[in-house]
Amino acid sequence: MRKIIIFILLFTGFTVWSQNVLDIINKSDKKIRGRSSYAEISVKIVRPKWQREMRLKSWTKGDNYAVSVITYPVKEKGIVFLKRKNEMWNYMPSIKRKIKMPPSMMLQSWMGTDLTNDDLVKQSSMVKDYTHKIIGKENVQGLITWKIELLPKEDAPIVWGKILVWIDQKDYMQMKVAFYDEDGFLVNKMLSYEPKNFDGHKLPSRIEFIPVDKPGQKTVIIYHRLKFDIPVDNQLFSPNYMTRIKMLQNF
Repeated sequence: MRKIIIFILLFTGFTVWSQNVLDIINKSDKKIRGRSSYAEISVKIVRPKWQREMRLKSWTKGDNYAVSVITYPVKEKGIVFLKRKNEMWNYMPSIKRKIKMPPSMMLQSWMGTDLTNDDLVKQSSMVKDYTHKIIGKENVQGLITWKIELLPKEDAPIVWGKILVWIDQKDYMQMKVAFYDEDGFLVNKMLSYEPKNFDGHKLPSRIEFIPVDKPGQKTVIIYHRLKFDIPVDNQLFSPNYMTRIKMLQNF
């Protein structure tokens, strides 16, 4: 009888612990996106000998729908990117064509940044495609964080062999993420800075993506404005609407 009680206590403790880890990941993920969102963003591509900046506006709805339109520079103004579940669409105003990206293009760089098209499509896979385990606690930029290990589920459609994420224990911000390949080598880092209050959500306003094997190279994302849980029409995420999304640039 005593052994049975011990087993039940151990099993219950494991279940609660596992649920807590998933709760942490879920809270962090939902805080970033809300039920819907609108954002004004700058993207800076930094290379050893040059830099380039883009600006864009973006709308999301749930985990599966996102659309972005470039507003600067003039040469690329009006280019639209649409995410529909696992699909990625692109509209090029210069040739007036909508293109559904084939699988062969998903691992290519998005607009010359250190992010791939696949990164944008599978931004929510951290919740769905991995198992989660707290492996420690660390101080990151003065914040106490949970250090969580994510390992891919069997047959999950992902490219990373392991992800480590540091989530602060007070506001559930992702302060650091490390991406490892299938052989266990660190490939990319994501570092977060300058937390601000956006529409009641405390989130980093500056995020840097850094490929570890390319010194002096990174992509910096700066959030200027973020609004959450706003009304967003479903037609905004239709491929047929991509040619008209420029009408919303004064949103």
